[in-house]
Amino acid sequence: MTHFPPPAEELRLLDTELRQLDSRRAHLLARRAWLVAALQQAAAPVAPGWPSRSAPAVPARRPEATAPGVQNVLLLLGGVLLTVAAMVFTLVSWGHLGITGRSAVLGAVTLAVLGAPVALLRRGLRATAESVAGLGLALTVLDAYALYEVAFGAADGTTYAAVASTLLATLWAAYGTALAALPGTAAPRLPRPAALTLAQLVLPLWAAAAGAGAQTLTAAVLLTAACDAALALRAAPGPVRTVALVCAFATGGWGALTAGGLSLTAAGPGAALRAAALLALAAAIAVGVARFAPHPAFAAGGALAGALCAVAGVGGLLRVSTPGDWAVPGYLACGIALLAAVRGPEAVRRGVAWASGLVQAGAVLWAVPAVGVALLGPAAWLGHIWSGVPADARAAVTVDAFWPPYADTAPLLLAAVAVVLATAVPDGEWRAQARTAALALLCAAAITVPAALELPYVVDLFVLGATAAALLAATASSAPATPPPSTASASPATPASLAASVADAARTPWVTAALAVLVSLALALLSLAAQPATLTVLAALTALFAGAAWRDRAAAVAAGAALSCATGLAVAAGAAAGWRPEHIALLVLVVPAVAAPVAWRTRDRATTVVVESVGAGACLSAVGLAVYDPPLLALVLALCAVIAAGTAVRPDRRRVGYAAVVLFALSSWVRLASWQVGHVEAYTLAVTVPALCVGVMRRRRDPEASSWTAYGPGLSATLVPSLAVAWGDQGWPRPLLLGAAALLLTLLGARHRLQAPLVLGGSVLALDALHELAPYLVQVSEVLPRWAPPALAGLLLLALGATYEQRLRDVRRVRDVLGRMN
Repeated sequence: MTHFPPPAEELRLLDTELRQLDSRRAHLLARRAWLVAALQQAAAPVAPGWPSRSAPAVPARRPEATAPGVQNVLLLLGGVLLTVAAMVFTLVSWGHLGITGRSAVLGAVTLAVLGAPVALLRRGLRATAESVAGLGLALTVLDAYALYEVAFGAADGTTYAAVASTLLATLWAAYGTALAALPGTAAPRLPRPAALTLAQLVLPLWAAAAGAGAQTLTAAVLLTAACDAALALRAAPGPVRTVALVCAFATGGWGALTAGGLSLTAAGPGAALRAAALLALAAAIAVGVARFAPHPAFAAGGALAGALCAVAGVGGLLRVSTPGDWAVPGYLACGIALLAAVRGPEAVRRGVAWASGLVQAGAVLWAVPAVGVALLGPAAWLGHIWSGVPADARAAVTVDAFWPPYADTAPLLLAAVAVVLATAVPDGEWRAQARTAALALLCAAAITVPAALELPYVVDLFVLGATAAALLAATASSAPATPPPSTASASPATPASLAASVADAARTPWVTAALAVLVSLALALLSLAAQPATLTVLAALTALFAGAAWRDRAAAVAAGAALSCATGLAVAAGAAAGWRPEHIALLVLVVPAVAAPVAWRTRDRATTVVVESVGAGACLSAVGLAVYDPPLLALVLALCAVIAAGTAVRPDRRRVGYAAVVLFALSSWVRLASWQVGHVEAYTLAVTVPALCVGVMRRRRDPEASSWTAYGPGLSATLVPSLAVAWGDQGWPRPLLLGAAALLLTLLGARHRLQAPLVLGGSVLALDALHELAPYLVQVSEVLPRWAPPALAGLLLLALGATYEQRLRDVRRVRDVLGRMN
């Protein structure tokens, strides 16, 4: 049949086609105008005296390399090739000449190459002179090697290297100074920086030649760094100053790290004292750089390095004179003392403050493993629930772990850093962050104390509970935060200032609430060792978090934690009473039953979402507990459906009604399965009836709603499965009842002019009737001759062809009737 769209759809299609035609016509007209203009311009004569339009000039291709760059590359490659050739001559072809020839060749070549830059500089060829001068310096090194092989082969290699490096560094410096003294020329920049670079080996080589130990070698390196630093601070800006600065950083860092390693590995006071002297030398060099550096960044860096060297030296002395557990506290004490001893310009004070911060951060990192064991170690009790009270707090947190070595002073480290952050950080941009970090470190120190001191298990529970209660009390405080005064100096470390700083940090409810949840989780896991402890701790945590949520400060976190603890308390109480898991599930459902009205009464959207999410998790926990008992599982699902339906009463939670319907259906299915019911209609009607009730309410609220939306899903849920089963059923009751129901739906659809009941009922009725008539049709097909079906088909086609137009009008009329239905 020809498809005629509705008038509105056809009008939309026509408008779309017309817009496309208008757009195409405008494009073609613009193209035509351009072509006409181009043809007229080509046909127009050129007036005398007027130049014709020339073709656009092709832009010149830019060179990819500049001329000075090409020159430098060529000179560098030439110098490198000549140096390689000289090395090959010295190492390979040297033996083919006699002693006179060897001396004459090397001496003549070296003198010629070193003298060539003079003539080149006078001609203004500075780049070429630089390259030739570099080649001459390389030849002097080859001369030194040749002399060692020929004349000084029996001498000590280290001593000869020290002498050669000293003479070569002096020669190169003099050579560069001589070239710079030439009148009317620009001195080459290579010889003196090269001499300075070679001079870095002089003192270490002399120390090694004298058979010095690690301390003397380190002192030689540090003295070299001191000379480099002095030269970098006093030299004029240029290549020498840059090379001196780089060498000072390299040799100074090498010497300081070596001295620090010697301090860490010192086995006695004497070795530690010598290492401390080296570190003091390094600190003096760094402080000198900080004192005379022209740039604030170098001053801050020098102060930072000097302060770290001082801490390493003094801390090393304290390490060898105290037990192992007090080594890190000694370094931390030195780092904190820097804050009191800092003086000088702002850049220097900033560098020293950064050094103190690095030392304190290192101390906190040292204590992190102990905090991790105290916080995460109790999770091992999930595999040993109610197995017995441990011997002490350390045994309680190290069920499947071990206590880190030298970690008994971890609480002291954390508390000391917390005090510094709370009292020594000046007011300004970082004040709030420092106070919050101080609060977190104090909590970490509190939960680590019982394990570090090996206190009794009950004391550990009490300490964790008191910490959580203090955090929740701070969270519940509603006092507004007082803005800090605008000062540039740190406040003195007094108990009053510490308490005020902690109070300032506690006024951030989300931070304190998160810390309280973390501590409470560790406490709940730790309480799993004994049944009384579990019940007491979970009950106390439920009450504490509920009280904090009631104060409306970080209520979302507190309310979620309270419901979670209540769920755990319900499970623990049921297990303590000896109940089976499926019976405990009924007790767990008390939590979502309480969460639903609580979520209704809360004004905060985040709190509402958290409470409903935790309630949904409790429902899932209850279902998991009752899964092995189908009757009780059906009851649990039904109760969950009731809770969901109660939540769906709220205007903003209407969609929860779908979950309630699904839970009701699952409950009925589980109940029917437990009764061993095998009729499919018993399962489908449990879905159809609620769905039709929802559809009726939907039609009452919205009379324009389609019958397919309101009644289609519910009717299909029963009719389609029943029809599928009826087609394979050999009895007569099911098809008869299905046909009667389909007939009733068809009549109701026709009576109320509704598409969904009419079409679904009529279709099912026709298919059901076809199923019932199928045996008789088979019998008729066996009686009729073979030519009868083709003949009947031909007659049917003739009849349809003769009345095609009338039938087409009838089909359209039926379509219009159905279209006018809802």
